[in-house]
Amino acid sequence: MGAGPAAATGAVQDTSFAHLLNPDRKWYNNKRIIILNAWIVLLLITSSTTGYDGSMMNGLQSLQQWQDDFNHPSKGRLGLLNAIQNIGALAGYPFAPYLSDGIGRRKTVFLGATIMLVATALQTASQSVGMFIGARFLIGFGLTFAANAAPMLVTELAYPEYRAPLTSLYNSLWYSGSIVAAWATYGTFRINNTWAWRLPSLLQGIPAALQFSLVLFCPESPRWLVSRGRDAEALRTLAYYHADGDEQDPLVQYEFREIKTAIEFDRNVAANIGWKSLIATRGNLKRMRIIVALAFFSQWSGNGLISYYLNEVFTQIGIAGSVTQLLINGVLQVWNLFWAVLAAFMVDRLGRRFLFLSFAALMTLFYAAQAVCFAEYSKHGVAAAGHAVVGFVFLFFAAYDIAFTPLIVSYTVEILPFSLRAKGFSVFSFVISVALVFNQYVNPIALDALGWKYYLVYVCWLAVEFVFLWLFLVETKNRTLEETAAIFDGEDVLQKIAHGGTVQETAEIYEKADGKA
Repeated sequence: MGAGPAAATGAVQDTSFAHLLNPDRKWYNNKRIIILNAWIVLLLITSSTTGYDGSMMNGLQSLQQWQDDFNHPSKGRLGLLNAIQNIGALAGYPFAPYLSDGIGRRKTVFLGATIMLVATALQTASQSVGMFIGARFLIGFGLTFAANAAPMLVTELAYPEYRAPLTSLYNSLWYSGSIVAAWATYGTFRINNTWAWRLPSLLQGIPAALQFSLVLFCPESPRWLVSRGRDAEALRTLAYYHADGDEQDPLVQYEFREIKTAIEFDRNVAANIGWKSLIATRGNLKRMRIIVALAFFSQWSGNGLISYYLNEVFTQIGIAGSVTQLLINGVLQVWNLFWAVLAAFMVDRLGRRFLFLSFAALMTLFYAAQAVCFAEYSKHGVAAAGHAVVGFVFLFFAAYDIAFTPLIVSYTVEILPFSLRAKGFSVFSFVISVALVFNQYVNPIALDALGWKYYLVYVCWLAVEFVFLWLFLVETKNRTLEETAAIFDGEDVLQKIAHGGTVQETAEIYEKADGKA
């Protein structure tokens, strides 16, 4: 498993499929790619539900009506209210990959949307803290199924030229939900009854309602169809959306041959079945080392402190007015969406390593600046220092949004081979939820006890993250999905899969590659 900078930064050649792309077939002038991208947007909004939840809980904490109805929760109770959604997600993780691989990506998204619709209704109708907590648990449980299947279906359906940007948009659109929640709670602030918080709760169900109504009409993953022996359907799907229905199109034939070779290889050679397969080979160990680290980093980079407890931070730097807090929260979400979407369209141009490393360094710098300004305000009460904290919060999130927001999901699903994708992505999501639950409990308590000194913990940890990314992150730009996953098993395996080698030929190379990976 040893890997250093040289291994991580090895040269990556452009994909061999590039010359097969029709230069006249673009997302803006091809009807079927436009339709395909519309289906993908329906899947991308799954992430909006998660973003909505975090921002809504931030906003509700600034609403006097919600505080009164739920007896002004603080510390442990407040931590539970925030964390319970992720506890619900934890309960669903053991089942999600089996459903995604068993009944298909579409039906799993549909099941998740159905559960979330019921849960949203219960949350909106809550008459007690217990009912509200139970509903939020159920939202997390349902979201687990949709969030496991949706990004995989996006990356497995997308036109090759747009796969990386579209998959990167999945997590970037977290902020679209966050924006709606932030401004919804700002807009309901003046309602003098329980609808001040019930209306934002109700709006959380919009993405689930759209998916419940439409997702079963969406095309299924060609890779899942091939894995189920439905090769003809898979070929038709690829041809319809990637080549205007031409099954003999060179790009379609290349994709189809590559998918079949990779899946047969996983099934007959690599024996990639069951949870043990995630750590069964050195290539898989390398994958899981990166995936677990990225999942943990995504929640332990100091962002969780601001995402879920922004009002607590603002109160400690002298910004106590609810209107001001809600307004800043709303503007911050728009700022976040801008940078995250911009970065999603740069992932193939600039590369994964450049984005991660450059902006991990900037995150460390801006978080350290927040700590300095927070300390200055705490010790001397300088109003300008408190205002500077807000400025550095915006700069920190710009850096976070360019690296972690678009890449953690897209990078995870692209480095996993098909047979491991659902289980590996479930592990990724599980680690995120564990990190979030712990984070959401610890942050309000630690911030109350340590104040600005708590920021120093994250500054040190951000420096550790940078070192890890520099040592172990592998560049994957400009590869097909199968070629990207094969990088970890050795260049010879990659070449054989890319050129449609037989399973027997690939098996011999795989054994050699695993021995020296």
